[in-house]
Amino acid sequence: MGNDDDEGVGRVRTPDDGEHLAVVLNKMGYGRFKLYCTDEKERIGRIPGSKRREMWVKADDVVLIEPWDVQGDEKCDIIWHYSNAQKNWLEEKGFLDEVTDFL
Repeated sequence: MGNDDDEGVGRVRTPDDGEHLAVVLNKMGYGRFKLYCTDEKERIGRIPGSKRREMWVKADDVVLIEPWDVQGDEKCDIIWHYSNAQKNWLEEKGFLDEVTDFL
């Protein structure tokens, strides 16, 4: 009784103002990750303490980031992690066009 294309996806969070999608390139240790963002910048991202226990991130995952107010071109917070089904939905809708080389 539903749309088979969106099976298991549910509601997908999309970027608001000041937020970007990013692909995790690699883990750097100490809870930091090297990211490539949809605004075509590489940043160092970290998971804030309030989300650290509930969010597990590995290489090639798609995440939602919020750049810092200071050093925003270099550093950011990871605020959301997407499942594989949500990642496929984002690709189909064109949200990940800038980072397809890294997927």
